[in-house]
Amino acid sequence: MPWLRNPFSRAPKPGPEAEPDASDIEPLPASTTSPPSPPSPASPTLESFPTVPDAAPPRPSQDIGAILAHFKTPTPRLSGHQIFYIFVVDGLGAGVLSGGINFAVAYDTHSHPIRLFRLPNTLAGDAAVTIILQSLITWFIEFFLVRRDLAAGGVSPIGFLPRPTSRIWRRVFLLDEFALTATSTEDETGRQRAKRWGRWVLEQAGRAMLTAVAGFVLFWPVSVAVLMKLGKKEGGDWTFEKTWTPQVFKLVLGGGWGMVQTPVYAGFRLVREGWVILGREEGGEDRVVVEEDVDVVEAVPGEALVGRGEIEAERAVKVAERTSGSGQGSRGGEAAAASPVTSSRAGADEVAVVGDEETV
Repeated sequence: MPWLRNPFSRAPKPGPEAEPDASDIEPLPASTTSPPSPPSPASPTLESFPTVPDAAPPRPSQDIGAILAHFKTPTPRLSGHQIFYIFVVDGLGAGVLSGGINFAVAYDTHSHPIRLFRLPNTLAGDAAVTIILQSLITWFIEFFLVRRDLAAGGVSPIGFLPRPTSRIWRRVFLLDEFALTATSTEDETGRQRAKRWGRWVLEQAGRAMLTAVAGFVLFWPVSVAVLMKLGKKEGGDWTFEKTWTPQVFKLVLGGGWGMVQTPVYAGFRLVREGWVILGREEGGEDRVVVEEDVDVVEAVPGEALVGRGEIEAERAVKVAERTSGSGQGSRGGEAAAASPVTSSRAGADEVAVVGDEETV
């Protein structure tokens, strides 16, 4: 593009000899190149964004079984979760619940005159009955609650205590030949079922009464001594108003006994379950597995047998050998039924796959 002339200069006359005057020409700039334009911002692309790592693949169902197996394995020490379960969930929860129930019962049942020893409204007798009934009711409730939590993997069994070898302790904890079941069988008659249920209830109630005796020795004398200080002595006995001494007394007694006895019951169940699992791993094939032993196959997906160790693997091998060698005659086209057996012992997973007499 030609440069324009100075608009204030005269146009020269046309002619070959005409020379442009220097004042009529606009001087050229110092540089004929235009300054570089600022770079335009680049449009964002998919490559400019940071890459997000691929999401982790969903966990297979076998991992769920491994997690449940981990929580069903006896612990080598008392864990924080077990402490919270025994003393907070069971102990504190039972104390609040038992205290509230006893307070309501005392408010509704006691009528004037209320005495310490003389019938019909005797607080000393009420304290003894409360300790006994609360022990029986709490024992059976804890049996089902802890059993459910063990089967669901909500709490792990305790496994750091040595398994008892004495006959009396194995009987107290219902181990081995003293184990009982609350599940009926198909070939069981009605009389046998009633007899079995009666024995089971009596065995459980007897252990609850042992704790009731301990509670009576610990709580009843203290309760009577406190009531003698709070009551008004008349004749040979102490009397109390309808409110609020009986209610507060039952609240403190029931709540205190519940906070003491319930952790003992929960610990009894957790320790016993740990000994049951250890007994399966250390015992022989004749070990009786009863319904009260809660770490059963149905609780773990993937047909996992939890806490049974090499015993179940050897048993599966023998069953497969008997199946493949009996009744079929030929082994050409049929193999023994494969039975995956997963066992957890000391935190290690061992898998035994049985098929065509091959064990991995």
